[in-house]
Amino acid sequence: MTTALDLALPAAAALWGAAAGSLLPRAAYRFSAPAGEDWRKTCPAGHPIRGWLGPTHCRDCPTDSPAQAPAPTPDDEPVAADGENAPQGPPAPDNETRTGDAGGSTKSATTHAPAPAPAPLALATALVCAALALATGTRPELAVWLLLAPVGVLLAVVDFRVQRLPDPLTLPFAAAALALLGVTALLPEHAGDWLTSLYAALALGGAYFVLFLINPGGMGFGDVKLALGAGAALGWYGWPTVLLGTFAGFLFGALYGGALVVVRRAGRKTAIAFGPFLIAGAFAGLLVGAYSGV
Repeated sequence: MTTALDLALPAAAALWGAAAGSLLPRAAYRFSAPAGEDWRKTCPAGHPIRGWLGPTHCRDCPTDSPAQAPAPTPDDEPVAADGENAPQGPPAPDNETRTGDAGGSTKSATTHAPAPAPAPLALATALVCAALALATGTRPELAVWLLLAPVGVLLAVVDFRVQRLPDPLTLPFAAAALALLGVTALLPEHAGDWLTSLYAALALGGAYFVLFLINPGGMGFGDVKLALGAGAALGWYGWPTVLLGTFAGFLFGALYGGALVVVRRAGRKTAIAFGPFLIAGAFAGLLVGAYSGV
């Protein structure tokens, strides 16, 4: 029988997700710089912008009309950002070029991705959090999933927009997952195992690293780092969940790539940003693992 708590928990999780998602547009905009360029330091109207949470516009932006990105000038030369690696994405438009490097593919862009709208980010994060709450129930690991979910949404959005998985997000994501799950393992009524999370993070990260070595043009090093966090989360519910989440990620990516081929927006050898599908697969695995309670 459905209780009031069964209804209140996902509702509260959805409210948390909506609130957290509404704070993501600025971070998504600032991180959406092509590989090889520094993070954005100006708002779409060209004013200096500080901080990482909140809307994309700044206090100097007009409120009665949407801000537009300024045209590139010779002074706006890209600055190299050390430590970031980008997986390959869809073919660049005609005014962009792509070159391979040790971290995947990069692109020299003459245009910027538009500022993300806050409503879709808030809605997506709310739905993810509500689904996790429905699957996990009152078990203490739910708090971990709710804290990690907004970061996962942010990573998926940035990678989909500019085919880049920033180190300031992927590495702390993995560390936070392991640290928070370590604390959760000390609480009663949890349904996971921290050591399996640790081993799964290392195993999945290692597997993606092998794929990167085999085909660096198809698998970016950013995916390797993201796999550490995904493995930690999936491993909480055991190795079957790790296998399921990993398979789901590749399946989602293959279906998306196949759809692009069908509608003739990509060729069979076209690489896509894999981060969103890695995250979607981990999300699907977590839902199944949480429902099973193994």
